[in-house]
Amino acid sequence: MKRQRAEQGGRRAERIAAMWLRLKGWRILARRLRTPVGEVDLVARRGRILAFVEVKARATRAEADVSLDDYRLRRVAAAAEAVAHRFLRTGDDIRIDALFIVPRRLPRHLANVWRG
Repeated sequence: MKRQRAEQGGRRAERIAAMWLRLKGWRILARRLRTPVGEVDLVARRGRILAFVEVKARATRAEADVSLDDYRLRRVAAAAEAVAHRFLRTGDDIRIDALFIVPRRLPRHLANVWRG
């Protein structure tokens, strides 16, 4: 039951994140993209920027700040590398972004969080 609630909360956070990105001029290309090496929550494009977005929903901003560690970022980066060819255009900049969803707060979008 707990896992089911977490899954539903994650899906809701991803819907909110996608809506937020669209409001900021991004086009959502894919959601919940699974690969053998990891999962990408959202793939988004704005102009020449192709972003692989990790979405984190937490109860507080403090919890959100520590929710994205190097292990998770490496998995997102590996998954992005595995599927980038599907979305990449000549001249694109690719990056890994994070979007944090916290109740009663606007979503917080951090650009280019992976520099590996």
